[in-house]
Amino acid sequence: MTQAQLPAPSADALAASEQLCQHIRQQIAAQGGWLPFVDYMRLALYTPGLGYYSGGAAKFGTAGDFITAPGLSPLFGGSVAATIAHVLAESGGNIIEVGAGTGQLAAQILAELERLDQLPAQYGILELSGELRERQLQTLQTLVPHLAERAVWLETLPSEFVGVIVGNEVLDAMPCEVIQLNDGAWQRRGIVVNDEGFAWENRALDPIKDAAILATCARWPQIPGYTSEIQIEAQGFIKALSNSLQRGMILMLDYGFPAGEFYHPERSMGTLIGHYRHHTVHDVFHYPGLTDLTCHIDFSAMYSAAEQSGLALDGYTSQASYLLDCGILERAALLDSKSVEYLRTAAALQKLLGHAEMGELFKVIAFSRELEGATAPGFRGQDRSGEL
Repeated sequence: MTQAQLPAPSADALAASEQLCQHIRQQIAAQGGWLPFVDYMRLALYTPGLGYYSGGAAKFGTAGDFITAPGLSPLFGGSVAATIAHVLAESGGNIIEVGAGTGQLAAQILAELERLDQLPAQYGILELSGELRERQLQTLQTLVPHLAERAVWLETLPSEFVGVIVGNEVLDAMPCEVIQLNDGAWQRRGIVVNDEGFAWENRALDPIKDAAILATCARWPQIPGYTSEIQIEAQGFIKALSNSLQRGMILMLDYGFPAGEFYHPERSMGTLIGHYRHHTVHDVFHYPGLTDLTCHIDFSAMYSAAEQSGLALDGYTSQASYLLDCGILERAALLDSKSVEYLRTAAALQKLLGHAEMGELFKVIAFSRELEGATAPGFRGQDRSGEL
């Protein structure tokens, strides 16, 4: 779909995007006329007041740019709560959700944990966006008003945490490096300014400073023009979570592949894309600040980061297998089959579980420290850890 066919932004949104573009142009100039893409992505998503996740534009649901799993059905969060309840029963402690979006997942988890009599004293939400914090509080006060007081908002991870850290579609929003093979050498992709706006321009990698990147690229297909991403910040975030976790589990749900599939010869253009008003856009310079930028997750890299930090791998599987093992169909069967809610749930389950929908593309991975109990719900079915 071409840019001309996409919905036009409002005048206010367009003005905010142009203000962000001006800020990015200034940053490029300050860096000598060239900016690594990872820095451009950080500016486009997180510049205070203007970036995609730090501005005030709607991001989730029909009015936004995409719909996440908690927005499809409360049964999603209820299923995730089955894993959390199992871990809390052994470890004790609390919950931290990283990047809670609209707050729907938090509300769903709290509601189900109350039903299971496994409520934590505190539900922490690590969220840097003030606008999203307000939206999350409103969601909790609307959906679970009697439990909303258990939520606390965090700006940093605690130095010592016991319990469960959960993140749904968090890692994919972290800035990534983009690397391309040209003239027999791997190069870092970056951004320059020309008469038409922003444009790509490559720079050579430094054999010493970029030794880790070059070592990773050495395992990629040696195809001229081959382009892909390395999620160094996401790997660092897994290590930061590990440093915080004293006992309990880290549970991450996101779309992606193990390295063997991620860096496949047929995926020669990488996975970097934009989301704008429920359309996929391949122009990463499309209305900065109004377009979400994201890349798929290399789950093998996340596993390596966790292993290096001393965490145990508790499981890795598809979202479909995970939700089925958590009992999502059993929860759906309790609904009145003649109700509108049942029909909506049936449609949601098709998206959540379907092989051609989210069921296979999305994966669930869990790491733990100091847990010795039985395998948690979600990972007792199809185990795909061997793919990592």
